[in-house]
Amino acid sequence: MKHFLNSRLYGAVFLLITVFSIGILAFRFFSGYTWIDAIYMTVISITTVGFQEVRPLGPVEKIFTSLLILSSIFIVGYAISVITEYILSKNNIGNLKQKRVQKKIDSLRDHVIVCGYGRNGKQAVEKLADYKKEFVVVEIDEQIVERFLNTEILYILGNADEDEILIKAGIERASTLICALPSDADNLFVVLSARQINPNLKIISRATEETSYQKLKLAGADNVIMPDKIGGAHMANLVVTPDLVEFLDNLSVSGEQDSINVEQIPFKNVSPDGSEKAILELDIRNKTGCSVIGYKAPEGTYVVNPEPSMKLKKGSSLILIGRPEQIKNLKKLYNV
Repeated sequence: MKHFLNSRLYGAVFLLITVFSIGILAFRFFSGYTWIDAIYMTVISITTVGFQEVRPLGPVEKIFTSLLILSSIFIVGYAISVITEYILSKNNIGNLKQKRVQKKIDSLRDHVIVCGYGRNGKQAVEKLADYKKEFVVVEIDEQIVERFLNTEILYILGNADEDEILIKAGIERASTLICALPSDADNLFVVLSARQINPNLKIISRATEETSYQKLKLAGADNVIMPDKIGGAHMANLVVTPDLVEFLDNLSVSGEQDSINVEQIPFKNVSPDGSEKAILELDIRNKTGCSVIGYKAPEGTYVVNPEPSMKLKKGSSLILIGRPEQIKNLKKLYNV
């Protein structure tokens, strides 16, 4: 849209300059006016203000002036409409939209910031939207940002490398940052900046090169994802264990698809009073139909298929599996 308006604006300005130039040159060289008089005659003719001519016009000059006035009426009218449309779309509509978006961003708490709306960033946004998680997209490409104008997506136009842009996105109040920029160097810089601004932020970064993995971890990223490596491993697994991979592909964390779903519940939801209970005492299977398939300890280690006697500690979380209706019961019971 912006490119279209710019092209029309340039065309309108070109037409205005052309008609002014023709008028000035014609009055100067064919009618013998001085440069000042030629400019004056062109201005009063094009604007049709009706001031008196510098001197009486001859027959040829009258015909030329009449043609100049008629052509300029259409050209000036067209130029005014295009320039007005451009000013309104650029300043008023764009600024009002940006102010409304910024106001909503300023009210967010514990949201997710997604830096970059490329292939990986778009996938992350779609999954966050499915899971009804509040998020803000930071994107430097104006053409990409224009797609958000008629949507509910909250966005910041700017370079994620800049601290000011991250602060606008609410990084000081955010819970998670997803760095999905195409360059590993850019992701590294964003991770460093974000970790300094918000030490408690959970940071997930994309990486392309193997050598970038450790650097991003040292910079402060909690998780580093390598999409190309995951994709290659996934294709190889389809050769070795196709049925298992197909089953895992059917697992969904969005809760929207008609398939088996996986859900994670933090300790504070399972035990609001803070008491450390065994998995068996929670009786989740009988209450919701979901089965516990994993346990994440406070220090970050995982236990697959934990024993019923295992006690949940503060700061831990449970990973459960179930059908969509069972997941709904689980969320309702534990306010997830």
